[in-house]
Amino acid sequence: MKTWLISISVATALISSGTQAAGEAAAGDATAGKAKVAACMACHGPNGNALVPTWPKLAGQHAQYIYKQLMDFKSGARANAQMGPQMIPLSEQDFRDIAAYYSTQQQTPGTTDPAAAELGERIYRGGNPATGVTACTGCHGPAGAGLGAAKFPRVAGQHAQYLDSTLKGFRTGARANDPNGMMRDVASRMSDEEIAAVSQFIQGLTDWPTTD
Repeated sequence: MKTWLISISVATALISSGTQAAGEAAAGDATAGKAKVAACMACHGPNGNALVPTWPKLAGQHAQYIYKQLMDFKSGARANAQMGPQMIPLSEQDFRDIAAYYSTQQQTPGTTDPAAAELGERIYRGGNPATGVTACTGCHGPAGAGLGAAKFPRVAGQHAQYLDSTLKGFRTGARANDPNGMMRDVASRMSDEEIAAVSQFIQGLTDWPTTD
């Protein structure tokens, strides 16, 4: 309970500070961004819907979050052998435009493996009090929509394979660009089974409006 309250307090503080930073990606031009993503399509697919599950879907992601990740790739704060070199020739305005474009695209839905649904939902919505794993809903919301102003990403519908590897990267510290080490702290308390299950559950989440 104490760990959960601490995480919520940190998240609240980040939301407040994130509101001021939200304008970083606000000046992006989605039309200009569309013309700049040709090289991105090889991994992230048409309109940001990656076809290969090792790469993340970018469609519908918050512009502020995408902008931060691109900046982190360029600075080296987020190390990635494929992304880092591609960011070198791009400007901050390029990042804003690309982020704006992807944020306006609609993500393709995913599905959850029924065998992992129960454990995955339990971890996502309630965490694991016994080991101090906090609920994912605190930052990513009940439907996985995230919060752009605080740079908490939209996770709903994301590839389970990508989520699994990302959580394990946070757990080992291979990825370390999370604010105040929040994700590293959570992932360090998760077992392989919990990571796999919550990744599968998130893959089947959707926050897009349903149509008849």
